[in-house]
Amino acid sequence: MADPPATPNLGRRIETAAAAIRARLAAEPALAAPQLGLVLGSGLGAVVDLLDAAPRLHISYGDIPEVPVSGVTGHAGELVAGMVGGRPVLVLSGRVHAYEGYTHREVTILLRAAFQVGLRTVVLTNAAGGLNPAFEPGELMLVTDHINLSGDNPLFGPNIDALGPRFPALTDAYDPDLADRARAAAQRARVDLHEGAYVMLAGPNYETRAELRMLRGLGADAVGMSTVLEVIVARHAGVRVLAFSLITNKATPDVEFGATHQEVIEMGNVGAARLVKLLGELLPEIA
Repeated sequence: MADPPATPNLGRRIETAAAAIRARLAAEPALAAPQLGLVLGSGLGAVVDLLDAAPRLHISYGDIPEVPVSGVTGHAGELVAGMVGGRPVLVLSGRVHAYEGYTHREVTILLRAAFQVGLRTVVLTNAAGGLNPAFEPGELMLVTDHINLSGDNPLFGPNIDALGPRFPALTDAYDPDLADRARAAAQRARVDLHEGAYVMLAGPNYETRAELRMLRGLGADAVGMSTVLEVIVARHAGVRVLAFSLITNKATPDVEFGATHQEVIEMGNVGAARLVKLLGELLPEIA
């Protein structure tokens, strides 16, 4: 059963997870002070291959205290530490979703622990439905803004002053310099990159046709069940954010059939190659 909104002992739980990560990283001194992190969405585990072969460290989420573990297909559920461009990077390969029975406070414990370890920049990725009729499955979207319709917020409850302010502003949620670097990297990699707003719903069901019309009318270009909560805790902590959506299916009201999770995973595997190309250009200059 999910914790109540206050999520008792949240600060202690975050620090316990952070201490466990620090202890594991200490075994590989070159990996001990990462400033860049990535969170990988459904079917995007291939991004891990951008890390140098060695040194590399794999930590199962189940081996990090206080961190919930996902049972959703397409999410590896491990933290991978490695090097890019001579600098250490943390990759959260897979994420836990609130629809699995957790609060937003719980599902962001791992990411907030990673911030305590030292991350100052985070690249978020997700699989999303394309609300914008110009988007095709397998294409990428640079997230430039978001709408939170999940019905929850990871900052509900008493504020943990050591982690950030009570009322963080989100008008600058997505870092403009990182976005410019992503655009330039996409051009170098010859990868088409759409731009738009991402809307988060609670899930786990996909949307009705009426909901798709509403979401498009609100100004959203892609829809999914994650990411926004991670942006909120990142900006709360003063961490810079860059985010990409991989469009896995058409989410327009006129689609003949609704999306399936298997379709999302399969198209994630197809489109992941484009994201890997783009990130291969981008990561060495932002690590």
